[in-house]
Amino acid sequence: MNRSSAPDQINAYLDWYFDRHPVQADALGASGYANRLGDFSAASFESRQREAGQWLARFEAEPAGVDRDLIVSSLRGVTLMESWPAWRRDPAVYLGPVLAGLLLPFLHRLHPEAELVDGVLSRLAQVPQALAGCRDNLDADLAAPRLVRRGLRQAAAGPSFLRTSLPAEVHDPALRARLADAAVPAIQAFEDTTRFLTGFAEHATGDWRMGEKLYSALLMQRELLDYGADELNRRGAAAWNALDAQMRELSTRVPGGSSDWRSTMEALQDDHPPTVEAMRAEYEAETARARAFLTERELVTFAEGERCRVVPAPTYQRPIMAVASYLQPPALTRSRLGHFFVPYTPDGATEEQVTQRLRTNARAQLPTIAVHETYPGHHWQLSWAAQTSPAVRVVHRSSYFAEGWALYAEGMMREQGYFTDPAHELAHLDARIFRAARMVVDTALHCGDMDEAQAEEFMATRASLSSGTAKAEVDRYCAWPTQAPSYLTGCLEIEQLRAQWPGQLRDFHDTLAGAGCLPLGLARRTLAGNS
Repeated sequence: MNRSSAPDQINAYLDWYFDRHPVQADALGASGYANRLGDFSAASFESRQREAGQWLARFEAEPAGVDRDLIVSSLRGVTLMESWPAWRRDPAVYLGPVLAGLLLPFLHRLHPEAELVDGVLSRLAQVPQALAGCRDNLDADLAAPRLVRRGLRQAAAGPSFLRTSLPAEVHDPALRARLADAAVPAIQAFEDTTRFLTGFAEHATGDWRMGEKLYSALLMQRELLDYGADELNRRGAAAWNALDAQMRELSTRVPGGSSDWRSTMEALQDDHPPTVEAMRAEYEAETARARAFLTERELVTFAEGERCRVVPAPTYQRPIMAVASYLQPPALTRSRLGHFFVPYTPDGATEEQVTQRLRTNARAQLPTIAVHETYPGHHWQLSWAAQTSPAVRVVHRSSYFAEGWALYAEGMMREQGYFTDPAHELAHLDARIFRAARMVVDTALHCGDMDEAQAEEFMATRASLSSGTAKAEVDRYCAWPTQAPSYLTGCLEIEQLRAQWPGQLRDFHDTLAGAGCLPLGLARRTLAGNS
């Protein structure tokens, strides 16, 4: 992707942003960042906040335009979060970039293996200091025990990842041995952090609830929606009720089903892959089928050289992520290789926990999940946008577009006849009603209208989630406010845009998805031809 065509100020801004976020810069394919994890000291977080405010003032003085407005919305979000400093509240701020920074170079493989190992060796040497920042900066008065324990599970997975999974990414035995030796201090740092978080969780007293005021401000100023938390909650409840009625009718058409769609889904979940590896293989086959369907129907244009690998989720991700996920290609390079992460259970999971995970990835559910994550969901959209949109639009991505697009893709594929079995259609609607439940629960949790136990019960009874998956979902909502409603909210907005589009369906897909994951108000302007 060519950055030289961007205005000088946007290029300067991207240089600053990459310098402050080197793991993200390297993951996107920007050169010169492969040997850095970043500065996780309190002084660095504070200076980054000040500098973001200065950049915001500069861009606010510039004429309106999609790229300028995208940067402004992102920086306003950063400014709003000054009152909710995640770096003092959540261990994931440290653990996520550290673990991703060690693994992603080997997934993308943009350089020779020896060069990749050199960069990761440099990053391994920085792990003790980065995790010391975690221990120094977390504030017991701000950090919520639930989020600390979530981070604890990820930290506890670190040593095994460094001893086993990371060296396994290296093919050359000599390089593998170098990496294993260099990992020893990093392993000790993870063990120290695990002990620290174990004790810290016992005396942390913070609250994960964001509150309606900040939640609504983020929706309107960062995501550029014209409504706040209360309206989002109402829309989620209305969508849930409408979907519930559809599912009652559709459920009677599933062999052995009844108007009780929850019981029907529970019965369908009895038919699941026998092992997590079999689950991965079946997802791989479904991914290939979805791509072939798009080709046959000429529903999208594919990016040159795009490819999607279907692989187990990284070991460090498994303790905190109970559902499938996706890793985009390094968009600032020519590579269009993405990764669909299949939700394996953590090491040491019980037989019951493995069965629960397999049940929530039953054969009825595999088609819609594969469509969401790969074709024409995340992988197609992000690989296509990487080929067609400016650099700043791959740096700043709105979850309300990205996740909205993937859920829209599910519905579009149903409309086009991809889900030929009533069981697959019911599972698709179950995935959609799950997203409606997320809208209700996320807003209710952060506005103080629902506690954790009520949220877990709601997710377990209003969507086809096992109790373990429901608990992991609520952990995610507590840690990541405003993200969970993005799926159905964005989908409904995109469906409105499609209804107004006068041309062919493929042109709509190529034009909207190719503009990047813009906040929805900017996406609407772009589709109308307004820059």
